[in-house]
Amino acid sequence: MPDVVELTKALIGAESVTPARGSVFDVLEQALLPLDFRVERFVEGEAPDGPVENLLAVRGQGGPHLAFAGHLDVVPPGEGWSSGAFAPEIRGDLLYGRGAVDMKGAIAAFVAAAAQVPARGTTSLIITGDEEGPATYGTPKLIERMAERDLTPDCCVVGEPTSANRLGDTIKIGRRGSTVIDIAVIGRQGHVAYPHLADNPVPRLVRALAEIDAIELDQGNAWFQPSNIEVIDLSVGNQATNVIPGRAAARISIRFNDQQRGPHLIARIREIVARHAPTAEVRGRVYGEAFLTEPGPLSELVSGAIRDVLGVDAELSTTGGTSDARFLSRVCPVVEFGLLNATMHKLDEAVALADLHALTQVYAEILRRV
Repeated sequence: MPDVVELTKALIGAESVTPARGSVFDVLEQALLPLDFRVERFVEGEAPDGPVENLLAVRGQGGPHLAFAGHLDVVPPGEGWSSGAFAPEIRGDLLYGRGAVDMKGAIAAFVAAAAQVPARGTTSLIITGDEEGPATYGTPKLIERMAERDLTPDCCVVGEPTSANRLGDTIKIGRRGSTVIDIAVIGRQGHVAYPHLADNPVPRLVRALAEIDAIELDQGNAWFQPSNIEVIDLSVGNQATNVIPGRAAARISIRFNDQQRGPHLIARIREIVARHAPTAEVRGRVYGEAFLTEPGPLSELVSGAIRDVLGVDAELSTTGGTSDARFLSRVCPVVEFGLLNATMHKLDEAVALADLHALTQVYAEILRRV
């Protein structure tokens, strides 16, 4: 039977900066095979978004079918760790290492939980090496592979670190959508003393951004906060003091609730920019649409397991950034529940040993209740 702490340490020790392949998947596969999981690994994609390795593991057959989803890739560690980011170390009651909470610890906890609970129906693990990056060849490709195998889960739990102040206090039942839009206004470079011979793109871009910044998309609703537009970059690249620039660019990021749709937002921004700068280039990418799993059987199942194991009444929330649940929500009801998120993506990321053991028991209780 796998030990959750030792498995978490082994996963941390397998360096897996996004996009991840290789040794970290070896560690997980070796933990799953003795538990009667049928493990399928495959690599998808080419640079710049790939190649990416994915793992699909299935145990049992028939219903009910509970899927657990997660990612083995991590963000780059950065400089300044107290110990090696990929050299897991226990100090006091904490285990340190990149991925401890986001989200190798949760994956280890689910594997340890599956070892405790006799197989009933179908249990699957949907594990990607590309969640922290573009996610082009990650979970979407796993979903395609599952469709080819006629594997449709009844429900899915994503092990993202959702807990805020104590383990079990938050379950995510939805997420806002995300789109990033690049705007480039082209003018004509010239001498500042001869403006009639030039075409300054900056005023046109500024006027467009002022109109965009004044937009109130919505006021939110019962489950989502208001959608918001943020200007996140503004660039001219002009280091001279006597030159009118020939190009001005901006980037905006929109986080939106389920009252909006990504393509419609891009079209709206494009229309505004065109009024001020008809020849401007506007390019948008939708990273994910908003989704909501209405409170019901799945959230009740997970919150009931948390309450019985931890004595905590979980809050249902849609706050935070995007996750791969945005893809999985198209397939079946999905919620997210995992470790504390206080140290994710930070230096000296760490998980409490007690939380690893407690999360294992919550996941085991979920498996018993499905």
